[in-house]
Amino acid sequence: MNIYLSGMIGSGKTAVGTLLAQRIGWSFFDLDREMDRELGRSFHELVREQGWLAFRELEYRICKRFARMERTVIALGGGTVRYEWNTDLLRGTGIMILLAADLPTLAGRVRAADRPRVNPGVYLEEDLQRIWSSSAHLYRQAAALTYQTDTGKGVEEEVDDLVTLLKSRSFIG
Repeated sequence: MNIYLSGMIGSGKTAVGTLLAQRIGWSFFDLDREMDRELGRSFHELVREQGWLAFRELEYRICKRFARMERTVIALGGGTVRYEWNTDLLRGTGIMILLAADLPTLAGRVRAADRPRVNPGVYLEEDLQRIWSSSAHLYRQAAALTYQTDTGKGVEEEVDDLVTLLKSRSFIG
């Protein structure tokens, strides 16, 4: 079984996932990094050159690989769970944890990141708002647990909380 971290861009999936994997002695993979590794360049270029469909096809292929792994913490892409084919593929292969934060926090965390917009031509805050308004139910539906990453805790304290939560559910020893 794996631990899948889902959530919007800026929710802390990579930071939390890296430390969580270290803490429990599991491997760690980040979907965005795996895309870059497989492409040999930034996935941003793939989106610019071939569009979101090519991105989603690559994402699905990588998710298939993740579903075959064991004892791995995986930071999914910000939009991975918005697509049923991904959630269907991952269901039953691990626990899905939604890392959630309010929109101003998300925008503040990603402001400097040069990330392709789902809704081009709008401000970051509006892009995030549109995504969340149309997809919040998909994030919540896919998740077995939700953890807020906008409460002022540091990453180490957040990971402590998650380890306690996962132990209480007998997911880890």
